[in-house]
Amino acid sequence: MKVVIQRVTEAKITIDSIETKEIGPGLVVLLGIVDDDGKEDIEWLINKIVNLRIFNDGDGIMNRSVTDIGGEILLVSQFTLHASTKKGHRPSYIKAAKPDIAVPLYNQFLDELKASFSGNIETGKFGADMQVFLINDGPVTIIIDSKDKI
Repeated sequence: MKVVIQRVTEAKITIDSIETKEIGPGLVVLLGIVDDDGKEDIEWLINKIVNLRIFNDGDGIMNRSVTDIGGEILLVSQFTLHASTKKGHRPSYIKAAKPDIAVPLYNQFLDELKASFSGNIETGKFGADMQVFLINDGPVTIIIDSKDKI
């Protein structure tokens, strides 16, 4: 699993040009899933996300987590995180898990996130056309791949 985490002052997502969900200060988490991801990847990434100290403390030092600040999380599935651009000019998404594997893992990720994080969590809709609007605070953007633990 791979995530792109963005520290935001606010964010919103529009799903299929109809539904809009919003968060205040917190994290936008873009989640990409591959076929061999599993429970260990989910648990490790969620621990990183909810405890990552990327919010400023009283001295202006990044020393607080989204949990510490009472922030919110917007979780969005994004298969394009696993795009391969090695050949040609059209990205290949062959590494990204197909929906029959990705949807259950995404739902498991969301369930585990809800169990580990007491703040508000908003989500996109798997496979939908979505527009994400955000104000990246800092800017702070961090990429974490569960396959790069060591």
